[in-house]
Amino acid sequence: MEKLFYPAVFHPEEDGGFSVDFPDLLGCVTEGDTLAEAIEMAEDALGIYLYTLKEDKEKAPDPSSPADIKVEGRDFVSLIEYDEVAYLKRTDSHAVKKTLTIPAWMDVLAKEHNLNFSNVLQNAIRRELNLA
Repeated sequence: MEKLFYPAVFHPEEDGGFSVDFPDLLGCVTEGDTLAEAIEMAEDALGIYLYTLKEDKEKAPDPSSPADIKVEGRDFVSLIEYDEVAYLKRTDSHAVKKTLTIPAWMDVLAKEHNLNFSNVLQNAIRRELNLA
């Protein structure tokens, strides 16, 4: 799974803090009291937005080039990263029960070797998905 980078426009507010919007993603806006918080909130907003599009089976728009985005005053553009795997690890790590079937002889040997089936399966899935 590839990482995506979307340009975000940061707007310094008069009372401090920043509001942030994504020109390519209608309605994807957030804010933070500090620049660090605004960046963190932008990462979360981008993750929620893009993951919701995926869940709704909608295609995410291609990101614009930051050079093509015009800003005014003290506003500035910064790229915000979306890494789906990292996002899911951070936001959706609850366990899901899966039922599986293996040959009886394999079950006997695995138990004799005290294998943890959940751990073995998770490791195998990571390898298959090139996440290891």
